Amino acid sequence: MGHREDLLEGARRCLLEKGFARTTARDIVKASGTNLASIGYHYGSKDALLAQAYIALVGDMGDAFVGDGSALSATEPGSVERFREVWSNVIGTLRDPMWRLSMEILVMGDQMPELRDHLARAQREAGRGLIPLLMGGREEEVPDETADTLGTFYVTLMTGLIAQWTFDPKRAPSAEQLTEGLRRVIEAATGT
Repeated sequence: MGHREDLLEGARRCLLEKGFARTTARDIVKASGTNLASIGYHYGSKDALLAQAYIALVGDMGDAFVGDGSALSATEPGSVERFREVWSNVIGTLRDPMWRLSMEILVMGDQMPELRDHLARAQREAGRGLIPLLMGGREEEVPDETADTLGTFYVTLMTGLIAQWTFDPKRAPSAEQLTEGLRRVIEAATGT
């Protein structure tokens, strides 16, 4: 691994151990075995490096959303059964410390405009990545309009789940409760 990759890995470890606000450039250097100048050279700033490390951590969670894959392949894309299965897998990850980090970053966003802008762009892509899990198809084929509507809906649902599981995991909704809520919305919207 080169310095760039070492820095990213060190930043990932620091984020999970210390969080965003308490991680210093020196912490990252110590965890990565690199030097302070490498941060500026490869990432521009400590915050930009931490943002990239956070995005990588979130990306790693995507595999967990699929689970072992057998239950997803047994459900119809776009169906309520697929909805329940995917959100069950998502909820299964919510005890991971990475999601607590998400709440920290969410709260800090207005204090760090550069970070907020970087993560706002990544949020659109997160929605684009959730769409194929729930609706089928391939991520690279999801049009921007769909990412901005359906993808935003899924990211909003995810953000709410993360918040609920962070603050009150005993009362946070299960996949079954979310699915029943979706059924009721569909019934009300369609009059069935």
